[in-house]
Amino acid sequence: MTANRGLALFRFWFALLGFVAVLFQFLHLMQNVPGAKAGNYFSYFTIESNIIAFVTLGIAGWFAWKGESPRWLELLRGAATVYMTITGITYSLLLSDIDVNTPIPWINVVLHYTVPTIIVIDWLVDLPKTRISIRTSLLWLAFPLLYLVYSLVRGPIVDWYPYPFLDPRSSGYGTVAVMSVLIAVAAFAFAVVAALSTKLQDTVPHPATAPATGRHRVPIETP
Repeated sequence: MTANRGLALFRFWFALLGFVAVLFQFLHLMQNVPGAKAGNYFSYFTIESNIIAFVTLGIAGWFAWKGESPRWLELLRGAATVYMTITGITYSLLLSDIDVNTPIPWINVVLHYTVPTIIVIDWLVDLPKTRISIRTSLLWLAFPLLYLVYSLVRGPIVDWYPYPFLDPRSSGYGTVAVMSVLIAVAAFAFAVVAALSTKLQDTVPHPATAPATGRHRVPIETP
């Protein structure tokens, strides 16, 4: 893989934009919103997924600058793509008319629309150099599932839930279960689509598993 300085700068720019948006909003809430708590702020899936996204873009930018694309980074990029797709679509369908602690308009746009879109574009314009199997892509679902457990366990302890569809106090655990299953199914679909997209271009096989001649994709499998 040759160095791609343009792609690297693209990633650096949006990594910086995401970082500034998360940090600026945090400082704004802590200084201007009575009762705002850091623990609650960093318990939003939007914030956590955006942190994963800008860290991933920064790392991917560095490797693009050097002309490298390790397999672990391709998996990380896939995870970030799935998480930001969840963030963007869930916000658009369920939360756009609800207060989710994004009072500053430009930050709301960056976190819920800009970065999710950029992550998907980045994935599509620089598909992984090795095929990612559907089985491996299911590992990406671990974080959203852990987030769900964390939110439901933490909620009663602090008497606060990040999103209405995770709050059993208003509609009961039945509604929470239904919404959680629907989002989990959507996340599964996003992961499968991301994995299947790695079949769209021919790539150089990984040196450790490549044959002496010829070109083919090498699936990334779990041990």
